[in-house]
Amino acid sequence: MAKKGNRVKVTLACTECKVRNYDNMKNTKNTTEKLELNKYCSTCKKHTLHKESK
Repeated sequence: MAKKGNRVKVTLACTECKVRNYDNMKNTKNTTEKLELNKYCSTCKKHTLHKESK
Protein backbone atom coordinates (compact mmCIF):
# COMPACT_ATOMS: atom_id res chain seq x y z
CA MET A 1 0.00 0.00 0.00
CA ALA A 2 1.27 3.49 -0.85
CA LYS A 3 2.20 6.02 1.83
CA LYS A 4 0.48 9.40 2.01
CA GLY A 5 3.72 11.26 2.81
CA ASN A 6 3.37 14.99 2.16
CA ARG A 7 -0.31 14.91 1.18
CA VAL A 8 -2.71 16.76 3.44
CA LYS A 9 -6.51 17.18 3.44
CA VAL A 10 -7.65 20.67 2.38
CA THR A 11 -11.11 22.28 2.56
CA LEU A 12 -12.26 24.49 -0.33
CA ALA A 13 -14.62 27.43 0.28
CA CYS A 14 -16.64 29.40 -2.26
CA THR A 15 -15.37 32.96 -2.74
CA GLU A 16 -18.87 34.41 -3.25
CA CYS A 17 -20.99 32.85 -0.50
CA LYS A 18 -18.13 31.57 1.77
CA VAL A 19 -19.69 28.10 2.12
CA ARG A 20 -17.20 25.25 2.55
CA ASN A 21 -18.28 22.74 -0.10
CA TYR A 22 -15.37 20.49 -1.04
CA ASP A 23 -12.54 18.49 0.52
CA ASN A 24 -9.43 17.83 -1.54
CA MET A 25 -5.91 16.41 -1.10
CA LYS A 26 -2.84 18.57 -1.74
CA ASN A 27 0.87 17.76 -1.85
CA THR A 28 2.50 20.37 0.40
CA LYS A 29 6.00 19.64 -0.92
CA ASN A 30 5.13 20.52 -4.55
CA THR A 31 2.39 23.11 -3.96
CA THR A 32 3.20 25.64 -1.26
CA GLU A 33 0.65 28.33 -2.21
CA LYS A 34 -3.08 28.07 -1.49
CA LEU A 35 -5.14 25.93 -3.83
CA GLU A 36 -7.69 27.66 -6.13
CA LEU A 37 -10.12 25.69 -8.30
CA ASN A 38 -13.27 26.47 -10.28
CA LYS A 39 -15.98 24.23 -8.85
CA TYR A 40 -19.79 24.10 -8.82
CA CYS A 41 -21.35 25.74 -5.76
CA SER A 42 -24.75 24.27 -4.91
CA THR A 43 -25.64 27.34 -2.82
CA CYS A 44 -24.89 29.85 -5.62
CA LYS A 45 -26.13 27.42 -8.30
CA LYS A 46 -23.18 28.21 -10.62
CA HIS A 47 -19.48 27.58 -11.14
CA THR A 48 -17.37 29.84 -8.92
CA LEU A 49 -13.80 30.09 -7.73
CA HIS A 50 -13.13 28.00 -4.61
CA LYS A 51 -10.08 28.78 -2.45
CA GLU A 52 -8.34 26.76 0.22
CA SER A 53 -9.56 27.58 3.74
CA LYS A 54 -8.67 26.42 7.22
